[in-house]
Amino acid sequence: MMGSDEGRPENVQSTARFLATCLIGGVVVGVSLLGLSQLPLGIRRRKKNKPIRVYMDGCFDMMHYGHCNALRQARALGDQLVVGVVSDAEITVNKGPPVTPLKERMIMVNAVKWVDEVIPDAPYAITEDFMKKLFDEYNIDFIIHGDDPCVLPDGTDAYALAKKAGRYKQIKRTEGVSSTDIVGRMLLCVRERAISDSNSHSSLQRQFSHGHGQKFEDGGSGTGTRVSHFLPTSRRIVQFSNGKGPGQDARIIYIDGAFDLFHAGHVEILRVARELGDFLLVGIHNDQTVSVTRGAHRPIMNLHERSLSVLACRYVDEVIIGAPWEVSKDMITTFDISLVVHGTVAENNDFQKEKCNPYAVPISMGIFKILESPLDVTTTTIIRRIVSNHEAYQKRNEKKAESEKRYYEDKTYVSGD
Repeated sequence: MMGSDEGRPENVQSTARFLATCLIGGVVVGVSLLGLSQLPLGIRRRKKNKPIRVYMDGCFDMMHYGHCNALRQARALGDQLVVGVVSDAEITVNKGPPVTPLKERMIMVNAVKWVDEVIPDAPYAITEDFMKKLFDEYNIDFIIHGDDPCVLPDGTDAYALAKKAGRYKQIKRTEGVSSTDIVGRMLLCVRERAISDSNSHSSLQRQFSHGHGQKFEDGGSGTGTRVSHFLPTSRRIVQFSNGKGPGQDARIIYIDGAFDLFHAGHVEILRVARELGDFLLVGIHNDQTVSVTRGAHRPIMNLHERSLSVLACRYVDEVIIGAPWEVSKDMITTFDISLVVHGTVAENNDFQKEKCNPYAVPISMGIFKILESPLDVTTTTIIRRIVSNHEAYQKRNEKKAESEKRYYEDKTYVSGD
């Protein structure tokens, strides 16, 4: 019969079956490749075992735990986080003069444990050329920003092109802190210090002893120093923590301090300290201790804010929240501390002349070391920068407010259409 295999030589039948198998296999492979090409970019990269690379930029001026939390969230959206740090010139044009120069801001961003790569002198706005560079040269899959508006002086969205390209992702902004807020706290504290120098400051001292100031809305005179009422949750502390203790026979290094307005000077001394051992334990003094030792106008940031900033640093393994002023024998034994260190640049380096030297015990045990501080920057340095440029920062905030107002007006107009 026509079409029957009967009577055909065996080698002809084998050839026919082989050709049929190849044809069917080719169709299956073709369909599979077509389906794969339709997958989202991120999934296709994962199929090829390539990491998802995400990009986030910012000024990171007076870097705080809110910046760190944004970088943590951005890193969670990919496998590698590339961070662009905006140049001093771009910040000045778009917002006003930065408090900390690019060199210090680079140190801060590089030290954040969730950051894999840093691009200096990034533009304030994502231009078409820079976006192409991100995609082609840095292999960026997505551009990340917070849910707060980032507007240019003309009121337009700085991330409009990234959104249009479909390569934009948004994270939730950390409430309760901003660089503008911190500048406000500093200026208010400086004003209160001037008042307390001419009057009794016992009331202000009591306010700081409890880690808070008088609220304006409470019907007060508005002269109380304002310290954030930020309260951390256990989940947030876990998110910032490394989650592991020292290994057996680890050399544990201990350093303590206020770490107020966490800055590049802090980062650099922590880096040097970490190089001396296997595990860096950082003691953070409580608000009352800082107030008593540094003055009633301190701290600017409360204990929990300061703790999160330090925890976000890649050189830090663990912190003691509310560490005692004096390093006792019991404390050294409990935490198995091998060496206690202190930097040469600090707000107060007269501790060895004091009657109650907080490091008397580790000194007597021969486990105390003074470290040469790489940067001559303190919290007071940052405050002086703000005060000396008070007018410039006021104009900067007004400029930002005006840009955001224009942005929202444009959004309202568009939605009205």
